[in-house]
Amino acid sequence: MSTKIKFTNANKSTFFATTRQRVENYLKENTTSKFANKAMWVKTIFYLSGFLALYLLIISNMFPIWTMFGLALLLGVFCAFIGFNVCHDAIHGAFSANQKINKIFSFLFNLIGASPYVWSITHNVVHHTYTNIPGHDEDIEVAPGLIRISEERKVTKIQRFQHFYAFGVYSLASLSWVLRKDYVKFFQKKIGEHSNVNHPKREYFNLFFYKAIYYFWFIALPLLVLDITWWQFVIGFICLHLAEGLTMGLVFQLAHVVEGTDYPLPNEQGNIEEAWADHQMRTTANFATNSKMASFFLGGLNRQIEHHLFPKVCHIHYPKIASIVKQTALEFDLPYLESPSFSAALKSHYRMLKKFGWEAYYQINDLKTGKI
Repeated sequence: MSTKIKFTNANKSTFFATTRQRVENYLKENTTSKFANKAMWVKTIFYLSGFLALYLLIISNMFPIWTMFGLALLLGVFCAFIGFNVCHDAIHGAFSANQKINKIFSFLFNLIGASPYVWSITHNVVHHTYTNIPGHDEDIEVAPGLIRISEERKVTKIQRFQHFYAFGVYSLASLSWVLRKDYVKFFQKKIGEHSNVNHPKREYFNLFFYKAIYYFWFIALPLLVLDITWWQFVIGFICLHLAEGLTMGLVFQLAHVVEGTDYPLPNEQGNIEEAWADHQMRTTANFATNSKMASFFLGGLNRQIEHHLFPKVCHIHYPKIASIVKQTALEFDLPYLESPSFSAALKSHYRMLKKFGWEAYYQINDLKTGKI
């Protein structure tokens, strides 16, 4: 496989140029900045205040153990929502025209246990460029050997049951992020086929320093001030991250691993023979776009199509530009994949898990035994 994929735009598509011009015209005609507006700042204040309030309530030591357990679960969900609604836009440079503000809100990613620097590589650079391309987009390589969500991955016996246990594996995402993933990705020579060796020296310090800060605030300090046993703390800490991990895992999977999305392979020259934006339309899906609740909580990640095409536009504007993207896609005979609700997308993802696991395993077995 080529170490660097190129999108050749073999069909000379002008889809993205047309869509971008129309979106820019819309923003200009409505005197709308592509960055955060008042509604976005209200969301930001809500999530950051909620996060701080939940944390302080937990370490106040004023509540019985079961109340603190419930607060811990809610704090885990709020950590995911801060990532979705605040840090995600900031790391993309979409929150503000002032890069200092983007940097400040990107920094908050450290407070939920993740490195904004590592995320900018794995997500902004690799995932957004090589979406759903096996061997390049590591977002579709969740727990290799356990989860198979690409036809290029080897089928194993246990994957027959992945539609039952996958959601439990997704729940481990946050724990892995906090304790393992950032370190592994930082020192990994390649992420997919992207070279990952020349990190600025300060990022070595940042990785370990801010992880230590996180471990102090979420492990050491609670153990020092809370009137609970160590095993009660461990249960609370793990469950906080299970709630955070499941929230994150489901949202990201529903955007790219549902029925209709493609997993294209490069040709022998290492090229994807279509335009990058056309590729995004075939590999990305929306869900619950008519739900104001989904839009408020998921930070525009239920509108992944708009996000992948315009990652530097604040998600608060996605509902307005979605009709432009959809209409232009129809004009260019490109798919615009969307599920009407969260539950519909979840069912579609479940069916994909069965297709890549249970169905693939028995199809291979039937081929071996001559049944087909």
